[in-house]
This record gives sequence, structure tokens and C-alpha cells, in this order.
Amino acid sequence: MSEIILPLFPLNLVAFPGENLNLHIFEPRYRQLIHECNEHGTTFIICPHYKGENISMGTEMKLVRIEKKYPNGKMDVRTKGIGLVKIDAFYKEVVGKLYPGAEIRRMPWDEASDFALNKRLIPMVEELYMLMNVKNVEIQSPTRFRTFQVAHKVGLNFDQELKFLSMPTEKERQVYLLSHLENILPILHEMEEMKRKAKLNGHFKNMPSGDV
Repeated sequence: MSEIILPLFPLNLVAFPGENLNLHIFEPRYRQLIHECNEHGTTFIICPHYKGENISMGTEMKLVRIEKKYPNGKMDVRTKGIGLVKIDAFYKEVVGKLYPGAEIRRMPWDEASDFALNKRLIPMVEELYMLMNVKNVEIQSPTRFRTFQVAHKVGLNFDQELKFLSMPTEKERQVYLLSHLENILPILHEMEEMKRKAKLNGHFKNMPSGDV
């Protein structure tokens, strides 16, 4: 199999295939990268930069559009994840370019969801948002819901997001999120009960009197 070398954009975040991601571009090397993607329709790789190292799993991104250009050359851009990649080699600079690159293999990323699992997942996500007082996240219907839509918004830590990214099938990701929510929801309910009791404990006038 011939090697595929694509521009690399390391970031301290995990991007998922299917995800829309807005980026503010300010370094000259990444401004060059975005200009070339815009001119030639090429893609680039976002790989998570974690604990001082680039992770060898990443997401192939396409540039949707340049939303805004600033007089100093900085840009706001809209991008979209289009696939999962395994990174076999990192290059500090692509030959003749300012930006780094990566030798990659495109990996499977299946989005065929299990309707029954979505029917279980959605009420749990809604319950989580109710407990956390989150009101600005749209949740799709069971036929359109995909796990990447909420993966950044259900309390996964960085290591969990990396594990989630490594799962090639949507059903695996559904099961993973179900397990995560089954663990975290009882903890949140317990915290809510503790807060409720703390409030009651401050209302001495409502407590029955009696000798101690």
C-alpha cells in the first residue's frame, strides 16, 4: 500500500469523524495549511496532543469554509471530520512547507447505529443535561442520533475520549456511552440529594422541637 502523507495539525483536543469543528488559525504554518486546503481542496489531520506527545490516532478533516479573515492574517474557519486515521510517522515539516505532516492509514469508521440502543441512550443524555442544567445542546431523534454529537458533552475525560475515538463501529461507541452514563448518573443523583439535604439542614425553623 502506497504511503499517504497529509498536513498535520496537533491540538490539545480530540476531534471525531462527523464532528463540525470551528478553529481560530493564527500561526503562520497553519495559515499556510488552511490556504492550501482552500485552494486545492486537500484535507488535513487533527491529532490529539496529550501529555507532551502526539497521539498516533487522529481524524481526517476537510475545510468547509473560511468564515473570517483578519488584517493580520489570522482566520476563523469551519471544518468537518470525515474519517479516522492511524498515524504511522510524524514529520516536523513537510518538504517545502512550514507545517508538519503525517504518514497515515485510513481506518474504518462505521456510523450505522443500533436504533434500540439510541432509544436507551437519548433519555439518559436528557437526564444528564437536566441534572447539569444544560439547555443549549440539541439532541437528535433515535434515527438520526449519533454518539459523536454528544461525546464532548457527557463528561468524558481526555483518556476516555481517546478510547472512544479508537472504536471503529457506532455500536461499540453506543455501548461505551451507555456504560459511562450508567456509572455517572447515580453519582449526579447522589450529589443532587446531598445538595437538597444541605439546604434543608439550614432551615432550623422547620425542624420539630424536642429535648435532647
